[in-house]
Formats: sequence, structure tokens, C-alpha cells
Amino acid sequence: MSEALTGLRVQAPAAEAVTDRPGAAPPPAVTDRTGIPAEPSDPAAPRARPAARRARRLGPGRGVPFGRLLGPALLIAVWWAASAGGFLDPRILSGPGTVIATAGDLVADGRLQGNVLISLQRAGLGLLFGVLAGVAAAVLAGLSRTGEYLVDGPLQIKRAIPSLAMLPLLILWLGIGEQMKVTVIALGVAVNMYINTYASLTGIDSRHVELAEVLGLSRWRFLRKVVLPGSLPGFFVGLRLGVTSAWLGLIVVEQINATSGIGYMMFQAQQYAQSDVIIVGLVAYGIFGFSSDALVRAIERRALSWRRTLAG
Repeated sequence: MSEALTGLRVQAPAAEAVTDRPGAAPPPAVTDRTGIPAEPSDPAAPRARPAARRARRLGPGRGVPFGRLLGPALLIAVWWAASAGGFLDPRILSGPGTVIATAGDLVADGRLQGNVLISLQRAGLGLLFGVLAGVAAAVLAGLSRTGEYLVDGPLQIKRAIPSLAMLPLLILWLGIGEQMKVTVIALGVAVNMYINTYASLTGIDSRHVELAEVLGLSRWRFLRKVVLPGSLPGFFVGLRLGVTSAWLGLIVVEQINATSGIGYMMFQAQQYAQSDVIIVGLVAYGIFGFSSDALVRAIERRALSWRRTLAG
């Protein structure tokens, strides 16, 4: 490196001497691509680095705490403004102020709390039985060819038949009591749990199974190390759909010869054209659905913290 620098120093005066000779031709001017002579640059000045190109963001961006409440808040604001501006007929759709006052009256006399507890009990039992049945069927069909042949076909047929279409048959078999109501909810949940968990199980990379066989893992360790992590994403998708299915089924079964529950309260309000009571019931269903989905999302983020997705 020092010899090269010395050579450069020796050659520089020689170049200057050549240009100082009388009659010597000047060195050719440096031109750019357009043929215009370029301005001489100072070799001592530092070269300007090209500006780094900023990466273009393609994802949805960083999440905002409680950002999912923005949509419902905007909907309530539009409803409130339309009611205050006189664009809504109170006999058809009561305003938010009337609904809040009605909810306060229902809480004061204890009707709302009692009906809410009954509805939560029905939905909770149906969700519990549906999740257990759906996961058990998915594991049986996903890890055994015999189980797949026996279980997958009937459940795919049940998938094509809405649970509400089986109401007449279930009423004939089980009557109109609580057993029928919980069974209708559980059937809808079980199908959603089975479809998504089974798809997740059968989607596990076969190379992982081969690696477990080469390592000589026991059946229990194989289930814990390979099957469980591979099936969790589908399980949580099915759980979210199952929670939604539980609330949908609850709305229907509570209007079939029921004597309690939010659906029964709404059905009674329909007989007397009490739209404010009906909206209170709808708001209660909406709060339960939104809260339960948010809870499942939180559990999913905690259980799948190792996975990096666009959801954050």
C-alpha cells in the first residue's frame, strides 16, 4: 500500500511537467455522457454518498391499542346523529338515549341480569360440548386412516346441513327444554371446530413426521412436539368461528318456547312493539360476541407468540 502511494506521488509531478512543456497538447477534457465537459472536482472534497432509498411499507402497519373499538364507536356516533337529527322514526328504531334509559330500567328491576345469566349458561355449555366433540373427532380423523374413513364423511354431510334445519327433528327427539337448546348450539360449534382443526392436522408437513420417526419419538412426545403446535392455528380459527356460531344458535333457540333468556325478552318485546327493548337485547348479543372474540384473539396471540404474522 505504501509503495503504491509513493508511485502516485512520483507520477503526479511528471504529469504536471508534461502539461507545462511548451507546445505540449493539453490533456483531453473529461466529458459526461451528453458530451458536455464536466466540471473538475476537488479530490480533497468528500464524495457525497447516494441517499439510501427508504423501504416501502407493504404491510398493514403497527396496531393501535383498542383500535378495534373505532368501528363500533363510529357506528354509534352515526346512529346518535341520525336520531338527534330526526331522520329515524322512534317507533321503528329508538335512539341511543332511549335505549340507554331502557337498559337502566331493565337492570333496576333485575330482568336484564337474570336473562343474561341464563343466556350465558346456555351458550357456555353448548360451546364447551361442541369444542370437546369437534376436537376429539378432528384428532381421530386426522391421525388415523380408519378414523378418517369413519368420521370425516358423516361430518362433511352435517356441514352441508345447517344446524337450524335440524330443529324439527331435535324437538321431536329431545323436546323443547334446555337439552335441545344446548344440543343445537353444540352441533354448530362442533362442525366449525372439526373442519378447521382437521384441516390444520392434515396440513402438517410430512417431513416433520418423518423426522419424528427417525428420532424415535414416542407417541406422546410426537403429539406434544409435532401435532399440538401444528394444529393450534387451525384450532383457534375454529374456536373463533365456533364462538360466533354459539351466539347465532343461541338467538334462534331462545325464541322457541323459551321462558327466559335474552332471546325470550326480545320476543316478548316484539309482541308489544318495544323496539328499545329489542335493541337492548341486540346490543347485549353484540357485546358478548365482540368480547368473546377479543378474548380468543388474546389467548391466540399468547399461545402462538412464536409465530410472526401481519396481525402482529
